[in-house]
Amino acid sequence: MISSNSVDNGGRHRPPLSRLAASDGAYDPGVEPDDPRIRAIVKAVASALREQLPAVAADVEQAIVDAIPDLAGDDAAALRAGIGDSVDAVLRVLAEDSSPEAPPAAIEDAQRFAQRGVPAVVLIRAYRVGQARFLALCMDQLLGQTDGDGVEVQASRAMVAAASQYSDHVVEKVVSAYEEHRDAWVRDRSAVLAMRIRAVLRGDAVDISATERTLGYRFDRDHQALVLWVDDHELDAHARMRRVVRALGDFAGDGGPLVVPLDESTMWAWLPVASSVLAGDELAVAVKAEPSVIAAVGEPVRGLEGFRRSHRQATDARGVALAAGPARMTITPFADVAPISMLCRDLEAARDWVHETLGELAIESARNEGLRETALVFLQTGGSYTATAEQLFLHRNTAQYRVRKAEEARGRPLRDGRLDVELALLACRWLKGSVLRPPAP
Repeated sequence: MISSNSVDNGGRHRPPLSRLAASDGAYDPGVEPDDPRIRAIVKAVASALREQLPAVAADVEQAIVDAIPDLAGDDAAALRAGIGDSVDAVLRVLAEDSSPEAPPAAIEDAQRFAQRGVPAVVLIRAYRVGQARFLALCMDQLLGQTDGDGVEVQASRAMVAAASQYSDHVVEKVVSAYEEHRDAWVRDRSAVLAMRIRAVLRGDAVDISATERTLGYRFDRDHQALVLWVDDHELDAHARMRRVVRALGDFAGDGGPLVVPLDESTMWAWLPVASSVLAGDELAVAVKAEPSVIAAVGEPVRGLEGFRRSHRQATDARGVALAAGPARMTITPFADVAPISMLCRDLEAARDWVHETLGELAIESARNEGLRETALVFLQTGGSYTATAEQLFLHRNTAQYRVRKAEEARGRPLRDGRLDVELALLACRWLKGSVLRPPAP
């Protein structure tokens, strides 16, 4: 196969430019690319520069900062470690003829700049400027190791400088146009997805097949809905939430999830679950990797109506988490809060009812919190002191003592109005200070 650059406009084959003589037009085989002398020179230049690594990295860094004012101050300081590692990495490639790899510091720089809102074109230009300056330093070192006037090296340096300047200018324009168009496209697509999803959730008459194609998601299976959010408004909030959804999708394992950003800090998601509900441990593992992400989770339900129902459940579970305020749980499964989700619609009335049901046991304190937890487990285990002790890792006598103290605080036995007591204790566990009474001053 003959490459296109070896054929002239008349269709005639011609040798590569490296084989053309500069003066008389005769063909000269020159030095072959794999000549060991070339490798030796490259290695010598790279080894010499590695011995001056701090100075070389500082020189490249200064060239970048001088050329790109947007990277002054804190951004330049943040870039410093990445530049040093990148220069060291490329010198190692030249010296050892190894495969190139992006240093971790360079990846961290990219993530940091994304969080600060630095445009990608600025980061790309930093690499272009750094590359040009690095090559200039390599050629300076080569000149120092070469006999003669070095006219070939100087000519190469001029060509590299001109090509780098051109690429720098063109890349900036092209990437800016790309980002502007991409951002507009993403916004438009997100708006279309949100519109389609809301129509499905409302139960509007929609073309299911067309909607599935648009969303890239099928409705004829079990769905488990999530509502995810963060309290902060960092630029990477969506990325953090998406990582949680991807991790949960790996556990669910029945195709890709559907993710719809609701606003800058909230996201809806549906997982096509293969068999059963995600276990609490699986949820905990996924969210633990992104501790700032809060999740409310619906139950797995099948079909189009299940898609809607699981979302309603996740939304109700989120209402419980929001009502609890800063003391809320990181994960709020609807299965655990279903009995109390309706209490969130009137928290003032719920607070009065909880206090009437639990008496002084509903007063907020560390001691009462322990008593309430023991009382709840006691009722959930059918009033068994032994089962309560085992579940809470207590001695049986300690469990019995705590139940007695909880009844004293309530002013009557826990089995008196048992269903109301259990519901009120659940409300205290999940809604925290929203339904608890403050201690007396």
